[in-house]
Amino acid sequence: MHRVPPLFHTPIRSHAFNLLPVFLFVPLALAWPSPITAQERPSDTEVAELTTRPSIQEAFRVIRNLETRTQDDLILLTEIPAPPFQEAARASAFAKLLESAGADSVRIDGVGNVLAFRKGRVGDRTVVLGAHLDTVFPEGTDVTVKIRGDTLFAPGVGDDTRGLMVVLTVLRALEEAEVTTDANLIFLGSVGEEGLGDLRGIKHFFGESGSQVDAFIEIDGNGLASIVSMGLGSTRYRVTFQGPGGHSWGAFGLVNPAHALGRAIELFAVVADSLTQSGPRTSFNVGRIGGGTSINSIPFEAWMEVDMRSESPESLETISQAFLDAVAQAVEEENRFRREGLPIQVQADRIGSRPSGETDPAAPLVQRAMAVTRYFGEKPHLSRSSTNSNIPISLGIPAITIGRGGVGGENHSPGEWWLNQEGYKGIQRALLILVAEAGFSG
Repeated sequence: MHRVPPLFHTPIRSHAFNLLPVFLFVPLALAWPSPITAQERPSDTEVAELTTRPSIQEAFRVIRNLETRTQDDLILLTEIPAPPFQEAARASAFAKLLESAGADSVRIDGVGNVLAFRKGRVGDRTVVLGAHLDTVFPEGTDVTVKIRGDTLFAPGVGDDTRGLMVVLTVLRALEEAEVTTDANLIFLGSVGEEGLGDLRGIKHFFGESGSQVDAFIEIDGNGLASIVSMGLGSTRYRVTFQGPGGHSWGAFGLVNPAHALGRAIELFAVVADSLTQSGPRTSFNVGRIGGGTSINSIPFEAWMEVDMRSESPESLETISQAFLDAVAQAVEEENRFRREGLPIQVQADRIGSRPSGETDPAAPLVQRAMAVTRYFGEKPHLSRSSTNSNIPISLGIPAITIGRGGVGGENHSPGEWWLNQEGYKGIQRALLILVAEAGFSG
């Protein structure tokens, strides 16, 4: 059993229990799927029973009624820029929305994560529902939302601002429908999920802050069928080759950092190709290179950024070591061509590390998520990706990442768009998974 971390310092109010007997409930013609017939799976039976609860059906109704407000808040947050390492303004706005939604307490931690706490009736477990605050777009990007027909266009409108709306609206629906859970709930908006953010927010949440949770649900990605229960690990390096530099004619004979860089890429690509032909799926990519001052100058510096990923921690370690070996060999070979001046020096900085891992498919959280997905008429499938869930998965904490609802496309591009096509189902799905995992008090 995990204790609830002492993260919140404001008084916590109690929630009314949902004591209305099930047999008094008369089903209404509501705009959500009908309860499924249990398929001899305990999780399906549990979910089918849960959806008959009046307060759960009321929460579903609230989500539908909130669609206009949810979209207005989506536009509001999207138009607050959140470049990498500059999420503070959006975090402040999101915190205010969570406060107004009825959270017992809200705070922003040392790295900028927003944490909203909702007390459970028993309080011996803690379940987290989260999404990330940051986008991939640099400072100065125009994030004005443009509406064409029924579609929203703006950088970050889907990934992951819509995820934040799912978190917020779930809290609002729980409050308005007076749904009480046994477990404590944390509603989380994290920083640093994208790119060189390297999951810094979620690493801090599970590390320095001392937070301990029993289950973790992240909102990220599209669709209603996918359940990311497996973390795709990655290692990233920025490698800088340095030399004396000089004129391409007058200083000819000096070592050349750009030549060393090219040699390293060639050496690595050959060995990495052989390592990725078989075994656990593994990838490698030299994504960025740079350096030099002019075409007729021997550069004093050349650099590259490299991404390596694998389903297997062992395979990731193997290819990472192969990369470092290739860099060392390239430096040695380039220095053999030195006729004068100082030799090549190299610095390899690891700029990203995401662990691999898997949540057991038999874990109650995964089984409940699959049952809820079936309830919404979708065929669930377990998948692997690189998300905030990588961190709790690596720590042995049951964790999944699910889609944000609606449809969208062109993520990570200026033309990103999102359409509220039955988007409410994504919010209802998240609420049902959360309550099933946290335990319905009624």
